[in-house]
Amino acid sequence: MLQGRVRFSAVIANAASIGYDSIPIALVIVFIASVVISLQISKQFLMSGGESYVGGFMAVALIRELAPGFAALAISARAGTAVSAEIANMKVTSQGIAVQHKGFTLAEVLITLVIIGVIAAITVPAIVILAEFFGIIGGMVVSYFTIGLHPARYINSVWLWINTKDLYISVLKGFIFGILITTVCATQGYSTEGGAKNVGISTTEAAIKATVILLATDLLIALLFYF
Repeated sequence: MLQGRVRFSAVIANAASIGYDSIPIALVIVFIASVVISLQISKQFLMSGGESYVGGFMAVALIRELAPGFAALAISARAGTAVSAEIANMKVTSQGIAVQHKGFTLAEVLITLVIIGVIAAITVPAIVILAEFFGIIGGMVVSYFTIGLHPARYINSVWLWINTKDLYISVLKGFIFGILITTVCATQGYSTEGGAKNVGISTTEAAIKATVILLATDLLIALLFYF
C-alpha cells in the first residue's frame, strides 16, 4: 500500500490494534450487559412460569442486537478514536510535513488507514461471535444462581431459539461496523484544522459521529432483515 512503500508488518500491526487489541474491552462490556439483563429478567420469567425461556431470550437478544452493537461501540471508543487522534495530530503538527517530505501525502495516509480498517473489519465479526458466547455464558451463570435454572435447560432453550439467519446477520453487522468505524474516524481526523487544541475536539466529534452512524446503520439493518 502507498505504492508499495508501507511495510506489511506495520499494516498488520495497525489492523490488529483495531481488532485484536479491542477484544478485552468488548467482551467485558457485553458480558456485564448480559449479566445485568439476566438479573432483571430471570425472576420475572420465573414468576410467569417461563424460566425455561431465559436462555433463548438471552441468546436472541445478544445475537441480534447486544453483542454486535456493544462490541462495535467498544471498538469505536477504543480504536476508532485513536485512529482519529493520530491522523488529526499528523494534520496539525509537523508530523504531516515530515510525512509529505518522505514522498507521501496525507490523502495517501488516509487511504492506507481506510484499507487497514477494511482488513481490521474482518476481525470484528470474530469479536462479535466471542462476545455472543461470553454473553450467553454470563446469562447462564446468573440464571443458575438467581433462580436455580439448570444449565442444561438454559442451553436447550438457547438451541431452540437461535437460527442461522440471526448468526449470519450478526456477522454481517460486525463486518459493516468494522468498516464504518475506521472510515468515519479516519475521515474526521483528516478534516481537522487549526492547532493542537483542535485534536481533542476532532476526536470527540469522531466518537459522536461514529456512535450515531453505527446506531443508524444498526436500525437500517434491523428494518431490512426483520421488518
